[in-house]
Amino acid sequence: MIEGKRPSLVKPTIHTPYYIDFSWWSQNERDWRIYLQSYLCPEHQKLYADVSLDGMVDWVDPETAEVKQVDGLQQVLIAHCAKQDSFTMHHSTLVDSIFRLLLANGNLPQTPADLSQQLGREPMVILKVLSGGRIYNGLRPCFG
Repeated sequence: MIEGKRPSLVKPTIHTPYYIDFSWWSQNERDWRIYLQSYLCPEHQKLYADVSLDGMVDWVDPETAEVKQVDGLQQVLIAHCAKQDSFTMHHSTLVDSIFRLLLANGNLPQTPADLSQQLGREPMVILKVLSGGRIYNGLRPCFG
């Protein structure tokens, strides 16, 4: 979303879409790249074990053919690793499961109602986790 935009005073509902705000990661976690590298599939963990994934790469939007600069690690995660069957299997925390689902869907915003159908959890439980006073893993609402 728009960098530097203030959080909205509108209270989120189960129909408010959420996404992963990667700028939150770079502003709040020194080891965010290490954390995200742990999400790489075994193939890419091995492939990139001795290679830095901290640069920008060109990416072609499949719908518009527009070339954009995107983070290399995010691109590998979203385009390949998150598409593996084992990526979205049941995980220990609700936050981790939501994070993985958003990655697997290309970080397209999803509502707690949508996430509920995929996770088998109540939408209000998901909303409560996502809309509390603390931002977990950069999971933020999309307003506007």
